[in-house]
Amino acid sequence: MAISDKLWDALTTVIKMNDKIERMAGQMQTQQQKIEDLTGRVIRLETALEISIAGKGQRSFPKE
Repeated sequence: MAISDKLWDALTTVIKMNDKIERMAGQMQTQQQKIEDLTGRVIRLETALEISIAGKGQRSFPKE
């Protein structure tokens, strides 16, 4: 019976590890989505800043 107990313990350990890996994979996907959202926000902010800076440069020319 000692061998069957060891096999059972090994099997339950593998199943628990698989559950943890699946949970971690889900968490990683969530984190990746958050990172992509933040990247998009930074890009929009950079664009707005560049437009603002470019607009100020154009206004500095005297009107004829």
